[in-house]
Amino acid sequence: MGFQTEFNSVCKFKNEQELYELLEYGKGKMRKQQFRVYPTGQKVIAYSPDNTAVAIVKITACVSEINFNGEEVTSVELDLVRKLTEEESAVQTALAYEMFFGEAQEG
Repeated sequence: MGFQTEFNSVCKFKNEQELYELLEYGKGKMRKQQFRVYPTGQKVIAYSPDNTAVAIVKITACVSEINFNGEEVTSVELDLVRKLTEEESAVQTALAYEMFFGEAQEG
């Protein structure tokens, strides 16, 4: 058991539905496996499941717990600040591949 620290500029969605709700309604929740620490009050870049930068979001809450199945989970509540433009998305996505996700994609 232990907390895993997230990068300060990355909020990566693994679930398309969670991302859709954030973009559609301006508020959303993301559920992660294991205990994680997301800095409440900080603005970060949100990434889609395919590692594309899509928006700037503000983390409004982060709660880690052991659920009824005995699993360590973290729930993160987010507010949409704004969607990224196509150009901003391309730049942020390229930087994220170099810094966080691995090799940069060509194209």
